[in-house]
Amino acid sequence: MEGPRGSIARHGSGPFAALRAFGSQVHPVFMLPPIAASWFGAVLGGLESVALGAVHSLAIFAAVYTAHVKDGYVDFHVRDEDDDHPLTVSGCRIALAGATAVFFSLLGVLWIGVNLVAALLTLPGWLIGYHHAPQLDTNPLTATTGYPAGIALAILGGSYVQAVSIGAVTAAFALVFLLVLSGVKVIDDAQDVAYDRSIDKRTVAVTVGPPAARRLAYGLMAVGLLVVVALVAVAVFPPTSVLAVAAFGAVVVATRRADAELATMLLVRGAYVFLAVLVAAVWFEPLA
Repeated sequence: MEGPRGSIARHGSGPFAALRAFGSQVHPVFMLPPIAASWFGAVLGGLESVALGAVHSLAIFAAVYTAHVKDGYVDFHVRDEDDDHPLTVSGCRIALAGATAVFFSLLGVLWIGVNLVAALLTLPGWLIGYHHAPQLDTNPLTATTGYPAGIALAILGGSYVQAVSIGAVTAAFALVFLLVLSGVKVIDDAQDVAYDRSIDKRTVAVTVGPPAARRLAYGLMAVGLLVVVALVAVAVFPPTSVLAVAAFGAVVVATRRADAELATMLLVRGAYVFLAVLVAAVWFEPLA
């Protein structure tokens, strides 16, 4: 049921219905990791300014919110892929305009408060989010790496905002998350192979088939975990980082025979643990 002409919410009317519709686009499961990655980068950078760390993390939130609104708009109003969506076309446009205005305002604060490089390292997060659908999600590479690349960039940007440089450890952590989360994303995309194929959305699973996609996914995750172990061995990462490998590795092994939906649910939550243990390892050792 559509709302009145010019309304924001498709279900209900008035300011409270509009607020509920805008709030429906906040998805904690997928929004918290990028925000946490921003703060993780800030820890890696020495956490010199909590205020600038907050500005960067809020910019990341605005970028991910933009991604969710645009994705929902395309999937429901353009592709007719979803069964329902809380926002009307006008509501989607208002939400996109608002989130974009917030993002670029915060980008300006980073430019003034740090420098242009800090702003440029943060900008790709919004570009990836806004163009994920319908541009980036129709190519196997960009459909898979969009969200992981956003996480990696959040780490790099969060660190740069604090240290005005990017160290080897920060770059290494960004690479690890790019690999591990790309593997998780391949598994996630395998849930909708038939439908994605019907609308010409070329995910990895659509392109090479679910069995090969699954092998690739677990290969990417394994490489990411092995990189952590190797860098611990050469004293680049703190020794306690192996606890993160053990925790996430256990989840990976447990999901090997699970279907794509269950595996995705467990792996996403396992990624929370992976990030949390790495944050603890870095916080208590490099900054001590």
